[in-house]
Amino acid sequence: MSGVPARSVDAIDRRLIVATQSGLPLVVRPYHQLAEQAGIAPEEVMARLTRMLDSGIIRRIGAVPNHYAIGYTANGMSVWDVADERIDELGARIGALDFVTHCYHRPRRLPEWPYSLFAMVHGSSRAEVQAKVAEIAELLGAECRAYDVLFSTSILKKTGLRIGA
Repeated sequence: MSGVPARSVDAIDRRLIVATQSGLPLVVRPYHQLAEQAGIAPEEVMARLTRMLDSGIIRRIGAVPNHYAIGYTANGMSVWDVADERIDELGARIGALDFVTHCYHRPRRLPEWPYSLFAMVHGSSRAEVQAKVAEIAELLGAECRAYDVLFSTSILKKTGLRIGA
């Protein structure tokens, strides 16, 4: 958090959260459409969303593409065993790659699961994903002790936590 004091959510904030929790409207001017629905100015929509981001009420505003719909039918979670003291630095380098959609740290579960760095890679084929994973392995070099790729077989859930209207 940015050190901004916590603030409560009023009725308009709540309407904006509910209206955007499945994504922004797919129109040319999404904030204007939200403003019209909420009965406020577009600038107020943007100010409220910024304030909620800054205070931690919401975590992010971003596009959530359906990778299957845009042709990325091979989706692999690459998992990496790297030194814990280097995980932030190495994760930032992996996360900056244009073909990695998200990268994060998870606890190891030794002895069965040595991996603690995860990076999602999408491609139009498993071979394409494997080639991208090989690029990550090359980037990590000797920092990588082991890795694997877990390929998706279906989409089970494509939404986060939702609140009701």
